[in-house]
Amino acid sequence: MFHRGISFFLQNCMQQNQDLVLQFYKAFDDRRIEQALDLLAPDFVAHLAGVPEPLDAEGFRQFGMSFYSAFSQGQHKFDEIVVTDSRVVTCGTFIATHSGEFQGLPATGKQISLSIMHIDRVENGRIVEHWGQGDALGLMQQLGIVFLPGAKLLPQIFKGAVFKMIKKSAKS
Repeated sequence: MFHRGISFFLQNCMQQNQDLVLQFYKAFDDRRIEQALDLLAPDFVAHLAGVPEPLDAEGFRQFGMSFYSAFSQGQHKFDEIVVTDSRVVTCGTFIATHSGEFQGLPATGKQISLSIMHIDRVENGRIVEHWGQGDALGLMQQLGIVFLPGAKLLPQIFKGAVFKMIKKSAKS
């Protein structure tokens, strides 16, 4: 009986953690930034791919605002949600329209679909830590930004192309 009580308690806590994290993303999607930020603990820390230093709640707010001023009609669509004791892992897609300047690139009006994965750690009914990963290369490609190979890679690409042409003409 005692074991079932603990199990029920843990399941209830895990469900509350999941609900809290999903409420956080829903508030962001609905552009209720202050409501989303109210769900963060005072000592909140965010670890974002491509950002060299962890962000506190204010830095995370600024990052979120710069992203949301560039992309309107944003919606998180989660395909997978995994909950452990204190962590909620969400995997899915963020869909939005590029309607404002983003990292110097003027609005394109293009709809983007960005693969995302987040891990949020919850303590005492607040999100205390966040890890976020998004497909930055895919985002840039969708916005029409083309990456050119560097000087060291160009000879390798050229060599491969020439080899393919020689091989193809030998078959003819």
